[in-house]
Amino acid sequence: MKYSIQKKIWLAGGVVILGLGTLGNVSAAETTPIITKARPAINAKSAEVQSAPAAQAGEQITVEEKPASPPSPEEIAKAQAFEKTLNEADVLINAGKPAEAFQLLAPFDFEYSGNVRFDYLLGISALDSGSPDKATLAFERVLAVDPNFAGARLDMARAYFSLGDMPRARTEFEAVMKQDPPEAAKLTIEKYLLAIADSEKSKNLKFSAYVETSVGRDTNVNNSTDQSKIAVPAFGNLVFTLNPTNRKQADFYYTAAAGADISYTFAEQWGVYAGLDYRMRGNKKLTDFDTDSIDTRAGASLTLGDHAIRMGGTYGRYNTAGVPNRNSYGITSDYKYSFNATNQFNLFGQYGMNRFIDTIMQANDFDQTVLGTGFMHMFEDGKTVVFTSLNMALEKSLHDRADGDKQGYGVRVGGQTSFTETTETFTNLGYTTGSYDKENVSFLASRSDTTLDVAAGLNWHPFKIVTIRPQVSYSNNKSNIPIYSFDRVDASLTLRLDF
Repeated sequence: MKYSIQKKIWLAGGVVILGLGTLGNVSAAETTPIITKARPAINAKSAEVQSAPAAQAGEQITVEEKPASPPSPEEIAKAQAFEKTLNEADVLINAGKPAEAFQLLAPFDFEYSGNVRFDYLLGISALDSGSPDKATLAFERVLAVDPNFAGARLDMARAYFSLGDMPRARTEFEAVMKQDPPEAAKLTIEKYLLAIADSEKSKNLKFSAYVETSVGRDTNVNNSTDQSKIAVPAFGNLVFTLNPTNRKQADFYYTAAAGADISYTFAEQWGVYAGLDYRMRGNKKLTDFDTDSIDTRAGASLTLGDHAIRMGGTYGRYNTAGVPNRNSYGITSDYKYSFNATNQFNLFGQYGMNRFIDTIMQANDFDQTVLGTGFMHMFEDGKTVVFTSLNMALEKSLHDRADGDKQGYGVRVGGQTSFTETTETFTNLGYTTGSYDKENVSFLASRSDTTLDVAAGLNWHPFKIVTIRPQVSYSNNKSNIPIYSFDRVDASLTLRLDF
């Protein structure tokens, strides 16, 4: 249903209702001011005051003001020019040209900030020309001088609505309703309040999805050593020539991925979630190392103020060259605490069971436990974020695998910074260690690895849903068993769409 508001005067409150026109479904694009306040003229010829002694005696003393110095011609000309500017801005706003009005007023913001009429016109022109953030600053100055200025408070509510800050918008709309506005204004405000309620309900159900593809060059597709010959201690250091599939090989590759997440919040604090990801990677020549995987997750969440807890389960299938390789099953938990808007701490843990499908490979089945903590900080400018995390991982061999159980530790640091509205750079660095508890019978040593990896890239968002990401990463794994030592460089270009 649409509402049409004509020009009316709210005489009791000294308020004028401007033409709102026809109001259909309220949206953040709604721009027309609803209420302004007629400001009384000031008579400064004389003033009556009471001194403290006279007040006690019930006497009233009339004090004649001293005549002010007459303004200079320059001051008169400046005041007239300012008044002309305000009148021109008012005409432009009423003519539906708020952007021109804002351009006219903005240069005087520093000089005339605090003048109620100037601040109100500046706020209206900013709001109606698509800058609600600038409008809120102007309206705040108006309301600091006159908290009962119904028009400014109502337009402040519209500005918050445009910014998507529904709680503040609702507060301001309700404050205007307490001032007993005319019926037409009430209907308009109720329309906004209904839109806010619908918006808050829609926030209970959230859905997101993505698709992406990339091309790149990997200098070590199979994560293998670059040595072609290896001495094996169990055979008196006899030198063996490695099969090419166990040696470092480079190739061009392409990837494709898609995924979706859905969550629903109920009773304000509780929620449920589910998600799915599919990924595949194909190589130009080394097709035996093509991979694809599917991962699913589902669980529940609880939010208590600044505390958030999630627990759930996972399932994944990993294939190599189109042949099923292994299944993984797990449970996950995550706790986050937000100290404030710029600092967040989290604890996480997961338990996973990895089961190989090929009977020959089932000797490598293992269970894995990971525990960790992390911290994230956003700088005050909102453009730069840094993070760090620490973790411990335990792998339990189920069928006496060659290297036995594994215990490892890891640390990662990274950050991201925006240098334009559409572009940000990122980098991260990781270091992990892993030690096995069983002596490898071929190399007569218990395996021990250390891995260093670093990545850097750039995210460019030419459109809201589009990300183009060039990225380079390097990893180096050092092991006391030479067949496990390797390094690799991976350079890629990714196109991603987020919905």
